[in-house]
Amino acid sequence: MEIIWHGHSFFEIQSKKIKIAIDPFSEKIGLLPPKVKADILLISHNHYDHNNKKTISGDYFLIEGPGEYEVKGIFIEGIESFHDEKGGKERGKNTIYKIEIEGFKICHFGDFGQKELTNGQKEKLENLDVLMIPVGGIFTISAQEAMKIVRELEPKIVIPMHYFLLGLKIKLDPPEKFLKLMGVKSLKPLEKLKLKKGEKLSEETKVILLKPLTR
Repeated sequence: MEIIWHGHSFFEIQSKKIKIAIDPFSEKIGLLPPKVKADILLISHNHYDHNNKKTISGDYFLIEGPGEYEVKGIFIEGIESFHDEKGGKERGKNTIYKIEIEGFKICHFGDFGQKELTNGQKEKLENLDVLMIPVGGIFTISAQEAMKIVRELEPKIVIPMHYFLLGLKIKLDPPEKFLKLMGVKSLKPLEKLKLKKGEKLSEETKVILLKPLTR
């Protein structure tokens, strides 16, 4: 299985049997989104930098909110959350997605904006293998808040997202703030994250940066 990052919060999860796309962005953000064919499309919330369905092709199954879903043997749970610190009054709701695929639990936080997780959310997010979490602040949690959530959930792998990239029109913090808080001095970005079915991951949380594969 491979996890590919297309920039911002746009990820692609590819296994031999299925392709999942998450939060494709619009070119309005300053980056050109790639054309991706998918079997499942997950949208965390209805903002232009996360809901560009036009760049996704294929007869995909669309999930746009909380609930439990089983698609082609893949179990997905959408967990309700908020895009801001005021119960959604400023920027509305957000869906956290937990994906169970090839024995791994993978989680995408979307534009999570709460200062902290609720007990109910934490219970649903136990024993994560991979966590994709926003770290750029401004419209989501800050690097400091992201670090606290990572310490709480203790995923085996954490992939920061939704941070400043060259060309991005949205003002966000760079990833270095988060890396420093996580005790990471330097990190070489990977083209993609590869996970083998049955692979045993380290119990200690590992931070991984991915190169944005855009057009």
